[in-house]
Amino acid sequence: MAFARKLTLFDATMIVISGIIGAGIFINPYIVAQTVRTPVLIIAVWVAGGLIALAGAYVFAELSTVMPRVGGQYAFFREAFHPLVAFLHGWSLLFIIQSGATAGVAVAFAKYLRPLLDLPESWTTPLAVAILLGLAAFHALGIKPGAILINVITFGKTVAIAALVIGAFLLTERSGITLRPVTPPGMQGFGLLSAFFAGLVPTMFSYGGWQNLNFVSEEVRDPLRNLPRAILIGVFCVITVYVSANVAYVHVLSAPALAATETPAADMAARLAGPAGAKVISLLIVISTFGFMNLALLSAPRVYYAMGVDGVFFRFIGKLSPKYHAPTAAILLQGTLASVFAISNRYDELVRYAVFADWIFFALAGVALMVFRRTLPDAPRPQPVPLYPLTPILFVLAGLGIVFNTFVTDWANARIGALIIALGIPVFFAWRKVSKK
Repeated sequence: MAFARKLTLFDATMIVISGIIGAGIFINPYIVAQTVRTPVLIIAVWVAGGLIALAGAYVFAELSTVMPRVGGQYAFFREAFHPLVAFLHGWSLLFIIQSGATAGVAVAFAKYLRPLLDLPESWTTPLAVAILLGLAAFHALGIKPGAILINVITFGKTVAIAALVIGAFLLTERSGITLRPVTPPGMQGFGLLSAFFAGLVPTMFSYGGWQNLNFVSEEVRDPLRNLPRAILIGVFCVITVYVSANVAYVHVLSAPALAATETPAADMAARLAGPAGAKVISLLIVISTFGFMNLALLSAPRVYYAMGVDGVFFRFIGKLSPKYHAPTAAILLQGTLASVFAISNRYDELVRYAVFADWIFFALAGVALMVFRRTLPDAPRPQPVPLYPLTPILFVLAGLGIVFNTFVTDWANARIGALIIALGIPVFFAWRKVSKK
């Protein structure tokens, strides 16, 4: 049984944008502001993050046409390196990256929804768990209903963010953007560089998500044409939105005020339109985080499905529903595990775990592209990476820089994340041994 190719170019582009725009742009700017502190560096971090995301988009756009297989990175690593590397990606996706990111966004969703419904704080975790399990059940019905929901939510939230940014400049006369000082007093040399990379961690969590389309590549119509176009169009749109939004935050709030609040978007809206504006932003965050969870539970389970087909995971995970052509068991597994993670109710820790592990495998994707240039020179490349090999090399170095700096600035969580990934090595060999028997 095969997947059904039902996703159009518009569907694919909305998947890219929805996979990127979640809670991050509404919350993470304050973490960046606390780290680098000046308006120039705050905006510079978001511009640098956008350039890294663009390099990643070109890398994945080329990989999507060289190997348009279900599972995305899992398939790239299996063919470019070794099945162990592919397994470790799927293992990390399940136990750190996707489950952690989805759980973190579910917690943010519940924290913003609860006041709108006038519910007590004790309802935060039950709300997060309920939405995760409910969406998992919904996506078991096939990819097209979920894609339609993604289209509606993504278009709506992108327009709403654009309206917020435009309003920020029309309704605020005095700007908080200053060009001096460029760097915080006493911060220079390695300390400045480390702070910049530390600021990139929440930034790249906000930018991450373009890889989601590769997970569902076997369900996209005319993949050689639509996959690269959707990735690039989607990332260009998000960079424009993110940089504009952060310029607006600093313009309205100023850098110190941005660093002092955990709800920058709501505070900016309150400055512009009073309490009603803050409520509108809270509703926008609820919708946006809902859209991210919707996509996360649609896309990543395709990786676990591919692992099941390859015999390095439970066989029943590698089966499609005969009625809906969806990997039902894999979807329910992802929803359940993310729900378990959500019980921790710690958005910031879940984000750090996800970014650390995600960028190990993003860097490996850049290496895989260079491997395929050598081993598959005649493969179709309608959208080759520009400035090759400089672009993938810079993307790989950026990823390694983020990972290395996490060890420097967040040793405890980096160590735990590395240990979880390493535990996948004996599991892989044990599973393969049992599978052969």
